[in-house]
Amino acid sequence: QVQLVESGGGLVQAGGSLRLSCAASGRTFNTRAMGWFRQAPGNEREFVAGWSVGGTKYTDSVKGRFTISRDDAANTVYLQMNSLKPEDTAVYYCALRTRPVLYGVYTQVSEYDYWGQGTQVTVSS
Repeated sequence: QVQLVESGGGLVQAGGSLRLSCAASGRTFNTRAMGWFRQAPGNEREFVAGWSVGGTKYTDSVKGRFTISRDDAANTVYLQMNSLKPEDTAVYYCALRTRPVLYGVYTQVSEYDYWGQGTQVTVSS
């Protein structure tokens, strides 16, 4: 089993920055990929950013503003979010995949095996 705990969310004005953290514990040695997703009220959960042995990938709306990074020694993945916009408001979830990586970076909810509880990000205009 793997446990994921997100932190770093909050309320920020448009144009501001936040850094989300996701700490993984448990059987993390099987980690093949990690990703960040978000879900706004009334919307489906959507891919934001992710990494695997295939590299990193971002959804178009956050390219140039968000950066995913990781600290393997601390079993932690980060999402640095700059130039935040009101449309970035959502609950942000960290996800981890232990199944083998067959291609690139995974962008679908069903492709990840473990999820955190989410952290709220609210961007005011």
